[in-house]
Amino acid sequence: MGMNKFLMAALGGTVAGVVATTQFVGPLLAQESAQKASVYEQLDLFGDIFERIRAQYVEEVDEADLIEAAINGMLTSLDPHSSYLAPDDAADMRVQTRGEFGGLGIEVTQEDGFVKVVSPIDGTPADEAGIESGDFITHVDGESVLGLNLDEAVDKMRGPVGSEIVITVVREGEEEPFDVSIIRDTIKLTAVRTRLEGNTVVLRVTTFNDQTFPNLSEGLAERVEEAGGIDKVNGFVLDLRNNPGGLLTQAIKVSDAFLDKGEIVSTRGRNPADGERYNATEGDLTGGKPMVVLINGGSASASEIVAGALQDHRRAIVVGTKSFGKGSVQTVMPVRGDGAMRLTTARYYTPSGRSIQALGVSPDIVVEQPRPRPDGEEDETATNAFSRSEADLRGRLDNDSLTEEEIRQIEEDRAKAEASAALRLEDYQLAYAIDILKGLSVLEKDQQQ
Repeated sequence: MGMNKFLMAALGGTVAGVVATTQFVGPLLAQESAQKASVYEQLDLFGDIFERIRAQYVEEVDEADLIEAAINGMLTSLDPHSSYLAPDDAADMRVQTRGEFGGLGIEVTQEDGFVKVVSPIDGTPADEAGIESGDFITHVDGESVLGLNLDEAVDKMRGPVGSEIVITVVREGEEEPFDVSIIRDTIKLTAVRTRLEGNTVVLRVTTFNDQTFPNLSEGLAERVEEAGGIDKVNGFVLDLRNNPGGLLTQAIKVSDAFLDKGEIVSTRGRNPADGERYNATEGDLTGGKPMVVLINGGSASASEIVAGALQDHRRAIVVGTKSFGKGSVQTVMPVRGDGAMRLTTARYYTPSGRSIQALGVSPDIVVEQPRPRPDGEEDETATNAFSRSEADLRGRLDNDSLTEEEIRQIEEDRAKAEASAALRLEDYQLAYAIDILKGLSVLEKDQQQ
């Protein structure tokens, strides 16, 4: 009997459940259709207001501009990173992520209404035509650039590969403005600049576009060769300061370049099932050498993914100041009429499960970049650190126990120390990073002996 009673109870539960659910169907459907109706009402309201503006606003309005502004208003109300890109902006964005376009190859700024050349990019048509840093560009194809904003002026200089452009240049020390004729070519923006500081390879990454990983692996290999092989390198500095980010795929590739295994980043969208995990593959471009990552308040998004991944895996020491804290992923979706919308679709998390959003990556060692002294005076102690020593005293005793070779070595070491002191005045954070690697390599040598 007990068994039957139990069965009945269980069934009763089910039946009651069925009855209960059927009762809810009516109100739920009604609610949904009421919601739809209210959405349509609101869209009608939008239409009414649009018509009223078109008919009665004090000046005639451009209807397309109005609608564009409304769309943009809707997207920007979500968060600071969602927005509408009009066809021109969408095209610019594609250029930025590809990192190449038809043009001259100069970085420019605006000064006194004219376009001023910051620097020609190595190996580009502008560079070969002898355009110099500090030149002013006053005309493009005979048209004055005075009164144009910088974007408009840059648009005039970009154009199809192989087409000719004549720019008028005013240069200090030259009496007259002169014309330079240049054939446009494909310009690849350099995403990574590399150099050797002593025995340390410095990798400066300015943006994450399609060129970033190829630039990085190429530059890294060249510097290692310049140093005389990986055994001669004491470590690597990955400089991500003021790097605003870019493509998620490139952040993953750059992190993977220094990791052999483990998670790099995970993303989570509205639907938990849409989450993605990205893992590192075998192979470290540095062969496991010590690393320092430099970040500051201008390092955002893709930069924070890289810094966070290398920090969580204890692969690098992170030095500098707290990063920007942009922990969301935007997807750019094409929409009708060649425009695009940028929509925040996910948040990302570092391997240890930290969200970067609003918190940023905190350095392992906080190092501020000192402000230049307003009076331009250098700190006495910094410049005179090497000036007085026994060797400077008149009538000193010569050191008779040193061979020529040893004296040369001591002088070389002193020159190196002076060079790093000079770097400290120029870029304190970078000098600090290099000093850490120097210290680690001294320890390593001691252990090997």
